[in-house]
Amino acid sequence: MRIANVDGRLKLLVADGAVDVGNASDGRFGPSPQLAYERFEELRRWAGAIDQPTEPFSPERAGAPAPLPRQVFAIGLNYRDHAAESGFAAPAVPVVFTKYPSSFSGPVSEVILPEGSVDWEVEVVAVIAKTARDVPTVRAWEYVAGLTTGQDLSERDLQRSGPAPQFGLAKSFPGFSPMGPALVSVDEIDRRDDLGLGCSINGEEMQKGRTSDMIFSIPELVSYLSGIVTLFPGDVIYTGTPPGVGMGRTPPRYLHDGDHLESWVEGLGELHQHFVHPPTAAK
Repeated sequence: MRIANVDGRLKLLVADGAVDVGNASDGRFGPSPQLAYERFEELRRWAGAIDQPTEPFSPERAGAPAPLPRQVFAIGLNYRDHAAESGFAAPAVPVVFTKYPSSFSGPVSEVILPEGSVDWEVEVVAVIAKTARDVPTVRAWEYVAGLTTGQDLSERDLQRSGPAPQFGLAKSFPGFSPMGPALVSVDEIDRRDDLGLGCSINGEEMQKGRTSDMIFSIPELVSYLSGIVTLFPGDVIYTGTPPGVGMGRTPPRYLHDGDHLESWVEGLGELHQHFVHPPTAAK
């Protein structure tokens, strides 16, 4: 099953387009993309038997597949080579920080560049399907609704300011957390522990890796987090980025006005972000 958020309504994506879930289910499921995760398994069973007329699907109109989660987790330094390029040893336990839903956007967007040094981090994003507490690793995939493509954009000057890192704020400017174009349910993902991912700027490859190179796999992350906090349906986990970020280059490279960032994850889809300076205030 592939579901999307189009103009704030839940859509089921099928081979020839999209089906409006609220209308096609005669109200059995509501229009809210976020509330879909409260009854995710029921929705998945219903979707398997759907035979309804479709409408066109346009990624340009899509929003984040899980737009208003209760909790957003992000994992730092989860690929050994990325940890090394950042100047750190591989962590012994997951490095966890938060992002804020006000930074969420859909797969195709224009991002206004704040002052500073804006970097890219392509990631696989996991969304939780049901309440999870103390979940063993061997059962953790049962608690994941599906995966989508994400970018953890980062303003490095703010991130490194002060006596301690400002991860949450530096990674939560408007538009800094694009994801999509759809949430792909786990049962439809081949090699869910070994997905290729990467990104390019203006056609030049910046990152390329595989999720099998993660230090902590998605099941291990779900198990670790659920051993400390309660995970709820629709919660979002940014699972870490492979090497190739701008901060780790010599000299460092960052995003500029007019740049186009294309990000992809095998089997999940693409993101397209265009970056612009803020408009000059009228005198």
